[in-house]
Amino acid sequence: MARPVTLCTLQWSDLPLEVVCQKAKAFGYDGLELGLPGHLDVRHTDPEYYDSIKALLAKYQLKLFCISNHLISQAICDNIDCRHKGLVPDYIWGDGNPEGIHERASQHLISAAYAAKMLGIDTVVGFTGSSIWQWLYSFPPVTNDMIEEGYADFARRFIPILDEYQKLGVRFALEAHPSEIAFDIYSAKHALEAVHNHPAFGFNYDPSHFGYQGVDYVRFIYEFSDRIFHVHMKDVYWSDTPKLVGVYGGHMPFGDSRRFWNFRSLGRGKIQFEEIIRALNDIHYHGPLSVEWEDSAMDREHGACEACAFVKQIDFKSSEQAFDAFFGKE
Repeated sequence: MARPVTLCTLQWSDLPLEVVCQKAKAFGYDGLELGLPGHLDVRHTDPEYYDSIKALLAKYQLKLFCISNHLISQAICDNIDCRHKGLVPDYIWGDGNPEGIHERASQHLISAAYAAKMLGIDTVVGFTGSSIWQWLYSFPPVTNDMIEEGYADFARRFIPILDEYQKLGVRFALEAHPSEIAFDIYSAKHALEAVHNHPAFGFNYDPSHFGYQGVDYVRFIYEFSDRIFHVHMKDVYWSDTPKLVGVYGGHMPFGDSRRFWNFRSLGRGKIQFEEIIRALNDIHYHGPLSVEWEDSAMDREHGACEACAFVKQIDFKSSEQAFDAFFGKE
């Protein structure tokens, strides 16, 4: 095994953290990616709280490399509507005033950096939201100024956050994903430019969000080789033949067999993980491979267990010498 394999706990937030630790250990994982707010409350400022989290992980011989703030940070740049009330805690929603929600979500993301520091880690992964995702399809025609204002809005909201991260020696890794300010290679480059290539800003690489879009998910690794701060392992299946709906799923729920694509347990979709591992080796990524398990048609405990075994089987270290290094030696 070349890299530690961890389990993202966002999909397990209905269970107490200790139960998740027990299951993760039994499944064979080396550590966890703690999901907020279900398994970590970053409003705490007392060291004792974070010491208790570290002690719990140590009890089950599990390591921690990053924390996940996806759900709350989605509200930083989004155009707020009723959907977000079910996504964020009451202390972020407040009275529902959009600008207040933006501000509280931003402060929460900064608090996550302090929490990471208290936990002895340097990476927070999450979303940004986007004020311009609604204009993905340009009709009525969307002007370039409208798009640029969306990236400017992202920069206004995120540069102060990233400055705080840099002061603390913590990095923010955006999971490039539909509905975020970055969702493919082009938009990821644009997002980096918008924050002036801020050293605290990079990506949580997840190939499942690129494959069904037709985006080159291996090239993404090479394009952003110095900005891959964390890696999610997640698989996805897409159809070889036309379906009832297109790549963004229409209005059908995840798991519906009539969709063009659905997330699948690792090794059961179409992502070529062999090529991903080779690319990660090429860029010298030595961080964790975090399983974000999502498969609407499979029992999650079965899936999480087989996913751990799959990642450990597919991962391998880079060679320390060329295979022909000793050919022709006298």
